Amino acid sequence: MSAPSGTPSFAAVVPLRGGSKSIPGKNIKPFCGQPLCAWTLRALLDCGMVSRVFVSTDSEEIAAVARSIDSRILIHPRPTHLAADNSTTEEAIYDLIDSSDITERYLVTAQATSPQTTRGDVADAISHFVANGADSLVTCVRTKRFFWNDDATPINYDPAKRPLRQQWNGTLMENGAFYISTVERLRERSARLHGKIAVHEMDESTSIELDELSDWEALEATFRRTIAG
Repeated sequence: MSAPSGTPSFAAVVPLRGGSKSIPGKNIKPFCGQPLCAWTLRALLDCGMVSRVFVSTDSEEIAAVARSIDSRILIHPRPTHLAADNSTTEEAIYDLIDSSDITERYLVTAQATSPQTTRGDVADAISHFVANGADSLVTCVRTKRFFWNDDATPINYDPAKRPLRQQWNGTLMENGAFYISTVERLRERSARLHGKIAVHEMDESTSIELDELSDWEALEATFRRTIAG
């Protein structure tokens, strides 16, 4: 899928730091026969609406794996102090923009922990983003679960008027798959979500992020069934 004539330009970055406490080496750990990061990187590379794909990493091992996935991937060496356990994704984004020649107008920041993301997801989100004249975009899934605060007050429904599932729109939940930001706003140190924010709804199956080993095992089993089918 190629970008229509006149579509603003989009670069993409996948932050891949070397340290991971919950799942050691998770960004390059084999997932359904491929390094985990390969699924997200290929989705971005295969989306003709993304002009360049960067990997921001402090690890030469990760950089080597990324290069082996596709020669088009651009490696940005991330300083060690920006790859600590308490480092933020925003810090990695700012470092990339400050150190690289980002000429594109927008930046897609995608997470390797959401391998369910497809090139169609990225293309649809970009089209939605452009059509809405947004400054940034967040991906979400729709959940029809009832949420409560610690003080026993409801968050997203009225218990006195408990809705029927089929009559309720539910609540949108951020799934962490990817974000779109305006590069100029990032240069000004805005958070990745800023200005007019658009929401791109993804399939409920994309709600799982690979942050714990139990998540990994469950999602890999689901993936294998999908591939086999």
